[in-house]
Amino acid sequence: MKNLAILIAGLMLTGCATLPAGKSDPRDPFERFNRTSFAFNDALDRAVLKPVAKTYKKVTPRVVRTGVSNALSNLGTVSTIINDVLQGKMRQAGQDSGRFLLNSTLGLGGLFDPASAAGLANNDEDFGQTLGKWGVKPGPYLMLPLLGPTNVRDGLARIPDQYTYPVNYLEDDSTRYIIRAVDLLDLRAGLLDLDAQLERSYDRYAFVRNAWMQRREFLVKDGNVDDQSAELEEGMEEDPAAPESEPQPEPEPESKEAPPPAPGTSPTP
Repeated sequence: MKNLAILIAGLMLTGCATLPAGKSDPRDPFERFNRTSFAFNDALDRAVLKPVAKTYKKVTPRVVRTGVSNALSNLGTVSTIINDVLQGKMRQAGQDSGRFLLNSTLGLGGLFDPASAAGLANNDEDFGQTLGKWGVKPGPYLMLPLLGPTNVRDGLARIPDQYTYPVNYLEDDSTRYIIRAVDLLDLRAGLLDLDAQLERSYDRYAFVRNAWMQRREFLVKDGNVDDQSAELEEGMEEDPAAPESEPQPEPEPESKEAPPPAPGTSPTP
């Protein structure tokens, strides 16, 4: 842990990533540091997280992985209920409370998901979304070492989120660390299918940044956003040999025998 702390401190002091040519994104004023942090996280992921997640997905039966995901999602419902209330979504808070009670009892602590079969949706709310509902601006984009993408608002909101996560109130430290590790492993295993799409992008950092920012805006505004899918094309590889526009055929010369245009219409070129 001491060596890891020294490594992160050195990373924060250097920030020597090379910026790509072109106009910078105004939402990302700390891009140089963020790219350095992204490279660090990516190297750590390739060396540790991704291989472990692939092994976990390969050797663990699907029914076990589903049960683990259900149980971890059920624990997060407590935070969702609290933020439902803070955002004034009282009906949704009642539905999420019913979901938590049903899955915690009939679902054997959340291993099974009878609430979804009963028509209770699995909502996702956190304090960052609550601040966004209250009108707090997201602030600059940040790529934090080990913690991944966020922004100033959502990064600070992670602190109160920890007080609404039931695992943090367990007295046994080992149990807390194990659940946290399993949660991280489950999250990474769920993202394995997206790796191929990420690898095809020309600028992997820009692709992750734009995808994350669009996702957060979608959550904060409950889906009431304009279609910004074109932004994901930023950072994707472009074919420099491709023409700027499709060539248009030359217009044929007007035939001498062509009849004169009708009154009120323009002649054909």
